[in-house]
Amino acid sequence: MADPSPPTRPTTSRSWRPLILRLHFYAGILIAPFILIATISGGLYAVAPTIEQLVYRDYLHVDDTGPALPVTEQIRAAQAERPDLTVAAVRPAADPGDTTRVLFTDPSLGESQRLAVFIDPATATSVGELPVYGSSSALPVRTWISELHRHLHLGEPGRLYSELAASWLWVIALGGLYLWFERYRRNRHRAKLLTFDRKSKGRNRSLNWHGVAGIWIAVGLIFLSATGLTWSTYAGENVTELRSALSWTTPAVTTTIGSSDAATTDHSGHGGHSMEMPADASTIENNVGRIDSVLDIAQANGIDGAVEASIPTSADAAFVVAETRQPWVMSNNSISIDGSAGTVIDTQYFSDWRLAAKLSAWGIQLHMGTLFGVANQLALLALAVALASVIIRGYMMWWKRRPTKSTGLTAGRPPLRGGIRRISPMSVVVLAVVAVGVGWFVPLLGLSLVAFLAVDVVLGSIRRSRTRAANSTTYERGRAGSGDGADPNRSVHDRF
Repeated sequence: MADPSPPTRPTTSRSWRPLILRLHFYAGILIAPFILIATISGGLYAVAPTIEQLVYRDYLHVDDTGPALPVTEQIRAAQAERPDLTVAAVRPAADPGDTTRVLFTDPSLGESQRLAVFIDPATATSVGELPVYGSSSALPVRTWISELHRHLHLGEPGRLYSELAASWLWVIALGGLYLWFERYRRNRHRAKLLTFDRKSKGRNRSLNWHGVAGIWIAVGLIFLSATGLTWSTYAGENVTELRSALSWTTPAVTTTIGSSDAATTDHSGHGGHSMEMPADASTIENNVGRIDSVLDIAQANGIDGAVEASIPTSADAAFVVAETRQPWVMSNNSISIDGSAGTVIDTQYFSDWRLAAKLSAWGIQLHMGTLFGVANQLALLALAVALASVIIRGYMMWWKRRPTKSTGLTAGRPPLRGGIRRISPMSVVVLAVVAVGVGWFVPLLGLSLVAFLAVDVVLGSIRRSRTRAANSTTYERGRAGSGDGADPNRSVHDRF
C-alpha cells in the first residue's frame, strides 16, 4: 500500500514517512511470502465448510423416510457398529433429512479427534463413519485444510509460519494506510485515494492497485491478524493470559454433580476436548438410556436446535448439552444436567456473557467463515484474493524499480535510510517503548524486528565501507592525474 520509490534527499523537516516506508519495504519483501502462503491456505479454509457439505453429503444427509427414533436407539445402533470404542457425545439430527452424529473416543486418532458414526434417525442404521476434529467437529477434508492453514502439516514447528504472518500483517496494513494517506495528502491534485487510476501505466499501475486495494481491505487484514494471533503459540499464550486477567474468557457450565465451581472453556473451533474420566461401562449404558429425557430438559430450558450432548462416563459427571455454532446463530447457550435426578445443575446463556467474550466468539466464527454462512465464506475468499493481488503487485513494483545492469543489482534498492533522524527525540523514545512492549506481547514480531535491524546495520556498514573504498580509489586516481585533493569521505548518498 506504499510507494516504495526512492524519496528525495532528506531535509531537516520532521516526518515519519521515511522510517515507515523503510519498515514497510523490508516487511513486505521478507514477510510477504509467509503472508501469501497463509492467504492462499486461508482462502481455502474460508470455503472449507461448504466444501465439507458437498464432499460428505452422503454422510450428513439422508432421504427423510419418517419420524426420528429415540436418540437412545440411535446411539445404541452406533455402539453396535463400534463396540470396541467408548461413546462420548451425540449430535442429534437438527432437521429432517439430517443424520445423527454419534461421537466416540478413539485412542488411535490424533489429539482433539474423535470418531463419528453417522446414523439415519428414521431407521437407526449407520451410513458410515469418519474422524472429526475439534469442537467444530470438522470432517477430514476440512481438517486437512485447517491444518494446512495452521501449520502446513508440519506439526508444532510449522505454526511459526502462520504466527509470523499474523504478527506482521497488522503492522504492514497500518503502515500501508499511513503511507497511502500521506501520498494522497502530498499530491491531492493528481493522486487518488479510493479509486483506481485507469490511465496509469507500468509501475504506477501496480502502485495504484497496491495502494487502493490495500486501503479497501485494511480493516479486514487487521481483523484477521488479531483473531489469528489468538490461535498462535506464543502470542496466543499472552492473549489467553490477558483474557483471564480481564475476565474475558468464555464461560462454561459446571460439569460435576454437587460442585458450584463454574468452568471456562475455549470454543475456538481449533481446540479439542478435556480428557475423559476412566470409563465406567455400566454408568455409560445407564446414561445412554437417559439421553432423551436429558434433551427434553435442555429443550424446556431453551437449549434447542443443533446441539451436542455429552455422555458422562462417571457417576459424578453431569450431562452437558450445548448449542453448536451454526450460520446466522448469534448466541450459543449451554446447560448441565444431573441425568439420574433429572435436575438442572447449571446454565450459561449467551445473553449473560461479558461483551468481550461475545465479541471473541463472534470474531472466531467470522474468521472461520461460519458466522454468516456462505456469505461469510465468499467475503473471506474475496479478501484473500485481494490480499494476494496486493502482495503480487508489491513484488512487481520492487522488480520494476530495479537499477540498470551496470550496477550489478537485479532488484530494487530499499528506500533511503536515516528515517529515525527525521522524527523528534521524544518520538524516538515513545517508539522504542512501544516496540519493546509490542515485541514482548507478540514475540515473533519482536524477534524478527530485531533481526531486520541487525541485517540493516550490517548491510549499511558493508555499503559504507565499499563506498569509502571506492571514493578513496577515485581520490587517489584523481590526485595522480590532476593533483586535485578531493575528500574521500564525500561519498554519494547512501541509498542502502
